[in-house]
Amino acid sequence: QVQLVESGGGLVQTGGSLRLSCAASGRTDSSTAMAWFRQARGREREFVAAANWIAGSSFYADSVRGRFAVSRDNAGNTLTLRMSFLKPEDTAVYYCASRVRSGNIYRPDSYDYWGQGTQVTVSS
Repeated sequence: QVQLVESGGGLVQTGGSLRLSCAASGRTDSSTAMAWFRQARGREREFVAAANWIAGSSFYADSVRGRFAVSRDNAGNTLTLRMSFLKPEDTAVYYCASRVRSGNIYRPDSYDYWGQGTQVTVSS
């Protein structure tokens, strides 16, 4: 089992920045990739960014590429999402996810463990 706890959400103005963190505990050595998803009110959960350290690659949704950066610490216990040039459409609950299996890295059903989420609100 892997436990994930997100932090760092809050209220920010358009154009501002936030940094989200996801602290992982438990059987983190079995994890092959971690990701951030978000879900706005009334919408489906959508992919934001992922780090696959097996492949040594990072992945981003088109809507955030160039504005967001995902990184993982060497110990593998913290996943960070640095968000800049935030827009009102970035407002959502942001979830951290981890997986031990392969699959489409962009799909939420490819992930085994989820955090509780942290709210990000961007005011216009």
